[in-house]
Amino acid sequence: MRAAWYERQGAAREVLTVGYMPDPAPDRDEVRIHLAASGVNPGDIKKRQDAFGYGMPYARVIPHSDGAGRVDLVGEGVSSQWLGRRVWCYGAQSYRPFGTAAEYTVVPLAQCVPLPDDVSFEQGACLGIPGITAYRCVTVTGSIAGRTVLVQGGAGAVGLCAVQLARRGGAEVIATVGDGSGESLAAAAGAHHVLRRGPALIERVRAIAPAGVDQVVEAAFAANILIDLKLLAVRGSIATYATDAATPTIPFWPLLFKNIRIDFLGSDDFEAADKTVAADALNAALAAGWQGLPIAERFTLDQIAAAHERVEAPASRGRVVVLLEQV
Repeated sequence: MRAAWYERQGAAREVLTVGYMPDPAPDRDEVRIHLAASGVNPGDIKKRQDAFGYGMPYARVIPHSDGAGRVDLVGEGVSSQWLGRRVWCYGAQSYRPFGTAAEYTVVPLAQCVPLPDDVSFEQGACLGIPGITAYRCVTVTGSIAGRTVLVQGGAGAVGLCAVQLARRGGAEVIATVGDGSGESLAAAAGAHHVLRRGPALIERVRAIAPAGVDQVVEAAFAANILIDLKLLAVRGSIATYATDAATPTIPFWPLLFKNIRIDFLGSDDFEAADKTVAADALNAALAAGWQGLPIAERFTLDQIAAAHERVEAPASRGRVVVLLEQV
């Protein structure tokens, strides 16, 4: 198969190679997917850059955890009824060396999700990490029906998924964005209120939720913790999946006095059952008419270095996908 890989970490154009590797075969309870599209996530970039200092976990890594295509081979214990199905997958390169930047990928059946017929492979390749992260952020404290949820960064990939899932969960949803294009995206995803970040944000949120918001989905923990503290109701919660500073300072006593709960959520280590429920929720949202995530740019496998560079320095809002053979 044709694939992209790296055998050392560093800049995209210095370490990414496109070439041929043996076709993979599924083990028991696994499926092989003939991929049509591979989604590029910021986490894929950080792994390749060694941003967290973990080094190379494997001698060769095919990047990207998310993808979509058709099942073309099944391992022992998997029904042949899966053959030919349109699917999306997640976690292909989570604790595994070979992800979705290739013609084929192999994943456990539990990480293979039917893709609705009217949803494109490109969209399917964008769902995994952002969608599952968003679902966990929205539901980590339990039901959100009747609660007020503030989504900070409501026009990003995780933010848009969180807005849609919180709306479907029965919450009143407030989304913060940085510009006009973000406003339209967050509104289309289902936000009841879309507010631009700025000096008047606290007053504007308080006008909507005088007693404070019940839950914050947070994309920039270090930058926003003081704002979130002011906006949260007593016994409110923060679910955060990213930060703009690696070692943030937190206002411990004010958080304690308000009995604020903080959940730090990294999708690789969610419980398997939580990932399955999240995938089902995303498919239900798509089946109900949600249009999914905007796609900014498409690249071929030979252009994978440029695709990585685009995620590092976006030219427009939306996801970046690598297109493979149409299946």
